[in-house]
Amino acid sequence: MTSFALKVIACVAMFIDHIGYAIFDGSFSNFNYIGRIAFPIFAFQISEGYIHTKNLKKYLSKLFLFAIISQVPYMLFTSIMTDVTTLNVMFTLFWGLLTITIIDKAKNKYLAPFILLLFALLAEALHTDYGAYGIIVIIVFYVFKKNPLLRTLAFTTVVICHYAVEYLQHHIFAYILLGLFAISPIILINFYNEKQGKKTKYFLYWFYPVHMLLILLLYKFVI
Repeated sequence: MTSFALKVIACVAMFIDHIGYAIFDGSFSNFNYIGRIAFPIFAFQISEGYIHTKNLKKYLSKLFLFAIISQVPYMLFTSIMTDVTTLNVMFTLFWGLLTITIIDKAKNKYLAPFILLLFALLAEALHTDYGAYGIIVIIVFYVFKKNPLLRTLAFTTVVICHYAVEYLQHHIFAYILLGLFAISPIILINFYNEKQGKKTKYFLYWFYPVHMLLILLLYKFVI
């Protein structure tokens, strides 16, 4: 499975997740289970992007630029669900890539856990989408990039811990099912063939803010 194929699957899952919020007026629905497939794939792509990019500064700049571009559409879209303002997932991906960069460039490798802890806490403080959990998932994919078995075990453990905490806090059975769906992308990721596939340049970057605006318009005038 190519990188392009994985990204398309993630975008479709994200679109289904978001259209569900529009259809059900911001409430949780079965659409959101499918949506849990998206983030792990995007997180994995950040790890792969770091490994294969020819220009890290450009990669970081591009993610940060689209994070800024996406923030207003994201805030308008999430206003369907909540009044709480958070930073969109592009900021999470940017922050995760920056964390990988600093860990990789650190002269003392024993500092890696402390760097990860710092950036995970900062993600929570900055209220990025998925917060510390998102950063940890990105780092797991990078650290275990050469070992599919350990990658699967580590990723599954992180997801289970995250959704177990959510369940214990809210006592809502849906969090258990959300966790199972969040684990499922590892199957697709393990079929990744390390090939880029179709080149799209900025299409998938633009897809994020544009699809939220499109769904918002449907919500306001059609649904």
